[in-house]
Amino acid sequence: MTAEATAPAATDVVLRLTDVHSYYGAIHALQGINAEVRRGEIVTLIGANGAGKTTTLRTISGLIHPRVGMVELDGTDISNVLPHVLVTRGIGHAPEGRRIFSRLTVYENLLMGGFTRSKGENDEQVAHVYELFPRLQERHSQKGGTLSGGEQQMLAIGRALMTRPSVLLLDEPSLGLAPILVQQIFKIIREINASGMTILLVEQNALQALSIANRGYVLQTGEVVLSGDAGDLMVNETVRKAYLGED
Repeated sequence: MTAEATAPAATDVVLRLTDVHSYYGAIHALQGINAEVRRGEIVTLIGANGAGKTTTLRTISGLIHPRVGMVELDGTDISNVLPHVLVTRGIGHAPEGRRIFSRLTVYENLLMGGFTRSKGENDEQVAHVYELFPRLQERHSQKGGTLSGGEQQMLAIGRALMTRPSVLLLDEPSLGLAPILVQQIFKIIREINASGMTILLVEQNALQALSIANRGYVLQTGEVVLSGDAGDLMVNETVRKAYLGED
């Protein structure tokens, strides 16, 4: 069941991309992306490898800047804002591949995520992350590089939550995980969203992503080719054939 019945009002847009064109050198990766995320939603980006999903998240979080178009957060243009500043503005990003600090402990990794916060704020947020991910509390003093893949994914999400972002960007949270861990990660994503957090989710497992999302955008070669309520996309014939594994 999708969350479309409780979708926020269309006027309450927290994140908006308008005609966004992003490049890697001469490679035109995003070719006029238009998308929006409303406060309290889970919105998912689906598409094949190379469609531009990760580039979209990197553009939002300031890791690359669009040459054309605009990214807005709460109505303010953030297209050319540096990544570390965007963290203080409310963007949290759990990147593809987890990118944890392998030689730091679980606790130290979380503190790195909270570098803009005071010790008291970090202590409170670490406690919150440990409530969401009890396994991390058990691994409190363990080096990040010795964690399992699922535990590393939990740590990557927990680290992104340390600044209490207004928008959480999740890039392929189920990548490489066993099915039982995938279910656990998505259950926690739903819990995070239920607490009021807005989430933009990139996920290869389109069926899983659409099952928890309010709305979705289908990307193909750097363009949005289809968008709509998650429930509608799940029954769309093109989506089912291309991304849900149906003949």
